Amino acid sequence: MLPHVCARCTRTFDGKRLKELTVHHKDHDHTNNPPDGGNWELLCIYCHDHEHEKYKIAGHYEASAPSAAPALPALGNPFSALDSLIKPTDGKNG
Repeated sequence: MLPHVCARCTRTFDGKRLKELTVHHKDHDHTNNPPDGGNWELLCIYCHDHEHEKYKIAGHYEASAPSAAPALPALGNPFSALDSLIKPTDGKNG
């Protein structure tokens, strides 16, 4: 039905490597399987993993939605002693 080419990286797969090509549901709905295959695209295993990781990171899947990390307490101001390290200018050096 579809050519043995990854829709993302455009690599061609045949022979033993054909098993590295997977069916991906474009709308991420595994129950949407139209007879014409309009919701499918072939992706290699690497591009398929990347496609799903994008959605996990963006929080599209509830089970993997990123939670807000608690704020860490401030350990101090690294610039607090900066004034003592800078020599005052006498106006002659600009």
